[in-house]
Amino acid sequence: MRIAIGSDERSHLTDFVEEELRRRGFDVRSFGPLAGQPQAWPEVAQAVAESVAAEDAEEGILFCWTGTGVSMAANKVPGVRAALCGDAETARGARAWNQANVLCLSLRSTSETIAKEVLDAWFSASADPGEAENVKRVNAMDDRYRRPRLQGLSSNKGEKGSG
Repeated sequence: MRIAIGSDERSHLTDFVEEELRRRGFDVRSFGPLAGQPQAWPEVAQAVAESVAAEDAEEGILFCWTGTGVSMAANKVPGVRAALCGDAETARGARAWNQANVLCLSLRSTSETIAKEVLDAWFSASADPGEAENVKRVNAMDDRYRRPRLQGLSSNKGEKGSG
């Protein structure tokens, strides 16, 4: 499985998680400072989210100081379900009940021990069939609020005065 991983800064935690993913046999694709490219958290979040949405990576992992910013930014990309997880149970639930595909972690508050527990829960959880209707409801919201705007933007291409 290919995992896209990014952060706005390289840290002991990001190095630990990157090494842990490789140890588990994942194909890791790094973004931002983890790949030697200075980038702000919104740009890193966009790059990882777009990699997941385009199916270049099956899942993504993002870091920023609180984890909130990258989570919010990644969720702007259609097809991405980013979840900020500070513990294993939240990670398990994000995967099982919400079908999250991008894990977001706080550089400030996540220890190596917690990160390992979160990764264990994230990668061992599978979609709960009992939540299928709720996932459909969220997808319907995405269709209603996001996709029509995107289609409207793409239909303006090539028109005079469209920029």
